[in-house]
Amino acid sequence: MMLTLTRTIWNPQGTIGQLQLGDSILCLTLEDSPGEGKGPIPAGRYRVTLTYSGRFQMLLPEVLLVPGFTAIRIHAGNTAKDTEGCILVGTYQSGAGEISESRVALGKLLDRWREWHDDTLVVKDRA
Repeated sequence: MMLTLTRTIWNPQGTIGQLQLGDSILCLTLEDSPGEGKGPIPAGRYRVTLTYSGRFQMLLPEVLLVPGFTAIRIHAGNTAKDTEGCILVGTYQSGAGEISESRVALGKLLDRWREWHDDTLVVKDRA
């Protein structure tokens, strides 16, 4: 089943979006602001798979073949300082560029890994 990340808020502190699995909203997302850090990944279609992260010492979703980016993961974190170009997940927005309960949200995503593993992540910008 396809994952869809729809970005909804852009501000200097971060880019906020919503991650869906099919029709079900799983969590919020946080990426760098445009022009900050690596910036958010380009909108597009990417393969997403579950692979081992040496940095986090666990299996995490990896977004493959993102132009201009390497080692893009979906992982826990609360502010754009935690992204390093990756996509963070959380259950609610707690500030302009901050999400909370990121480990809870990551757990929800990982609990459903069989539904999205080796499928597609569509990243789009809502105007």
